[in-house]
Amino acid sequence: MTSGFATEFSHVHPQDTPWEDQGLRDFFLYRDLGIAQATGGKVLAQLVKANIAPQEGTGWHRHEADFHIVIMLKGWARFMYGDKETLVAAGDCVHQAPGIVHYLFDYSEDMEYLEIVSPADFKTVGVEGPCAVPPVTPWNSEAA
Repeated sequence: MTSGFATEFSHVHPQDTPWEDQGLRDFFLYRDLGIAQATGGKVLAQLVKANIAPQEGTGWHRHEADFHIVIMLKGWARFMYGDKETLVAAGDCVHQAPGIVHYLFDYSEDMEYLEIVSPADFKTVGVEGPCAVPPVTPWNSEAA
């Protein structure tokens, strides 16, 4: 493969990259997995987990990305994808098609997911949503 940049071998241990609160959302914590650096910015792979209880969620937005998947590792999250509510639970994988309008509005206290996006420096754009968003579920109850 000749792309002008040779990707590098990468092996990241949990102690190599601590959880940080400097990501896209202040109510989540992020742990970089070293893939953006290893791929010269072609791909971002990071772990994301709940930091505080949901209040307003992410707001309606879309990402300017060529590829974006979320693999739920623990717990659950409720998204709106367009006007469709979607419960994403541990073990589920979601391919967020390029430009899909969505809103993560509720999640469990133990929510943790793997996010893989290309390119690594993808942009997030706030948009007007197509519908109202359901209420959040208090952390001491179960998702519907």
